[in-house]
Amino acid sequence: MSAAGSALQHAWSTDNPVFAAYVFYSGVLVLKMLGTTLLVVRQRFAKKVVMNPEDRMDKNSKVLPTGGDPDVERPRRAHMNDLENIPAFWVTGLLYCLTNPAPALAVNLFRAYTAARIMHTIVYAVVPLPQPSRIIVFVVGVTITTYMAISTIIHFA
Repeated sequence: MSAAGSALQHAWSTDNPVFAAYVFYSGVLVLKMLGTTLLVVRQRFAKKVVMNPEDRMDKNSKVLPTGGDPDVERPRRAHMNDLENIPAFWVTGLLYCLTNPAPALAVNLFRAYTAARIMHTIVYAVVPLPQPSRIIVFVVGVTITTYMAISTIIHFA
């Protein structure tokens, strides 16, 4: 096996603490996203709001398209924000694992990103707090993803 093949095999091995942390925190983020979906569903049931007529389980449910009910829209927007940001982290984090970063730095970046995304959902959809709370945790996540992307580009330039 070539040296490059061996390095790739190690980088994406669960024996590598960086990759193991990436896998762990990626799993946490999946559960977090599914939890945000459940927040939307909970609000839809509580408010008896559905998006499509065929979704009505209760004849008293209102059919409201996107933007119809603010209590449903808040967790839905938080979920949409996850869908816009977490996949970029997954791609960037996976590529960052190939740069052989210092394990302590990489693990803490993954940990901080995950914490920031969880906090983002809390301050946006669970216990809405005034700005700058949401923007602070959003910027933490974007900064970490940007750092990993730039580090990866520099490493492979």
